[in-house]
Amino acid sequence: MPEEKSLKKSEKGRFGKFGGQFVNEMLMPALLELEEEFERLSQDSDFQNKFEDLLRNFGGRPTPLYHAEKFSELVGCKVYLKREDLLYGGSHKLNNTLGQALLAKKMGKSRLITETAAGMHGVATTIAGDVCGLEVEVFMGVHDIERQPSNVRRMELLGAEITPVDIGGGVLKDAVSDTLREWASCSDTTHYLMGSTVGPHPFPEIVANFQSVIGEEIKKQILEAEGKLPDAIVACGSGGSNALGAFKPFINEEVRFYFVEGGGEHLDADNSAAAFQLGSPGVIHGALMYTLQDEDGQIKPSKTRSAGLNYPARGPELSHLYETGRMNASYAFDDEVFEAVKTMAETEGLIPALETAHAIAYTLNHKDEFEEEDVIVLNYSGRGDKDLETILRYFEDED
Repeated sequence: MPEEKSLKKSEKGRFGKFGGQFVNEMLMPALLELEEEFERLSQDSDFQNKFEDLLRNFGGRPTPLYHAEKFSELVGCKVYLKREDLLYGGSHKLNNTLGQALLAKKMGKSRLITETAAGMHGVATTIAGDVCGLEVEVFMGVHDIERQPSNVRRMELLGAEITPVDIGGGVLKDAVSDTLREWASCSDTTHYLMGSTVGPHPFPEIVANFQSVIGEEIKKQILEAEGKLPDAIVACGSGGSNALGAFKPFINEEVRFYFVEGGGEHLDADNSAAAFQLGSPGVIHGALMYTLQDEDGQIKPSKTRSAGLNYPARGPELSHLYETGRMNASYAFDDEVFEAVKTMAETEGLIPALETAHAIAYTLNHKDEFEEEDVIVLNYSGRGDKDLETILRYFEDED
């Protein structure tokens, strides 16, 4: 793959053997500048106060931790939903985009570029760009543009320039590649607002840092509600932003982690996005991660009905948690996911995003993982407005 032809290896940003900076030399100055500014501003009280103020008064944090009583009866233990769907924009994505947009503005950048698949990160980036007075260009695969028209219209209304990506399969992997190429040519004025805990250092660290507000709130809220930490946290994921956001404050606690990826139609290399189940360590987009790849190291396409879980790799920190046994990794098939949407809608009156429904499906279909006295938190990462046509069409076809 192209990233492997001109590599610069760094020990920074390593999680065990995973992570690093495997990039063309042209990107190194931008990465070093970003690392230095992030480390400086992480200790800057004015920056942190501004970020927290925006999360609270613009975004709507803290988001509730809701005891889903009827859903809990189905699972057989006490289940709480961390309601990231109630954050402005409809998903957890705004936590990271507000933080990185503020960072870019402090660095003197005038423009944001990013990738998106389900469109939620693109929407959140455009919102954050508007808040900070920055231009926004969103790279989106042509296949994802077709299946997420409502979010494309939202981004356009908010003022983003949408750049269709038709290389490869026209999906998230290809959009990331195009965004990195663009950034290499304009990093003096432009910040690449990475959407997940992937890519070269320091991106995984930056995204996890801004998203960890999720887990910090869970810790405070569950102690108030139950007087103890949860027994388990369940989250869907691809690159890993919402999962790591929930997990990270609990890594040194006795809390079980369940990471649920897209199983697609069948668990085989041609019909799935389950990189932990079917992949192996490999370099993609500047970092060593678990990746769907063939015997020659060429990246294989991932397939799932959920656009946001269609990235063929798992972030370096998640890869390390999985390989060391700290995190359980599993999957949910597409048909299970649609049934989980219906179940959550009928029991709790909530319509989840297809991505979120993977975590719901796993919880429903693996009740034996949980004891009756367990308290578990399901990271309810996004709402299902963007997927409504796909969901309704699935059940119409079933009838």
